[in-house]
Amino acid sequence: TGPSLMALLEGMEINRDQNLDLMRFPVQFVNRPDDGFRGYCGTLASGILRKGDEVVALPSGQKSTVTAIVTFDGELESIAPNNAITVTLADEIDISRGDMLVHADTAPVSTDRLTASLVWMAQDTLKSRHDYDFKFATHNVTGRITNIVHKIDINNFETLTANELALNEIGVVELQLNAPVSVDHYADIRKTGAFIVIDRLSNITVAAGMVEALHSS
Repeated sequence: TGPSLMALLEGMEINRDQNLDLMRFPVQFVNRPDDGFRGYCGTLASGILRKGDEVVALPSGQKSTVTAIVTFDGELESIAPNNAITVTLADEIDISRGDMLVHADTAPVSTDRLTASLVWMAQDTLKSRHDYDFKFATHNVTGRITNIVHKIDINNFETLTANELALNEIGVVELQLNAPVSVDHYADIRKTGAFIVIDRLSNITVAAGMVEALHSS
């Protein structure tokens, strides 16, 4: 008696899902066309970024001030999430692809240990203690899935003991990364709380994950 599924999905309001309080700008590319310009390119993942804001570059912790927000339509005084921008800073600090600009008072946690929900998408089953590449936003890091806490029966949502995950199975796993990453809980910011898992030999994406808990290194 209601609308079709497609009509419902197309008309659904999703703006409320954006986090406007916690600014996250993952750097995708450093633009240096000449010696007089250095811009940091990417898509604003969350929060509001304004000209004049003091920002911190992660993981280095160096601080600077936003001098310009450049878009295809010219410079702006402020920008909302999901817009592609180039940011210039007052200071020449060491920033490269995979780094992140944030506001100092709302910086994310940096850790090399976390718990995540995982959807396994490969024909070969997931087994713990195998090395993988993990991609968080623009940052790549190697690591391992050290433990499968449990898997979830998608028919009744019961949790089941598991030593492996097969194709299309969903589970909760623990990760040990070889370097700290700056991430958020997926419930807070989807773009910096999500990641993919890549097989190091085939370069195929084998899983997608959502950060559920962060642990001290």
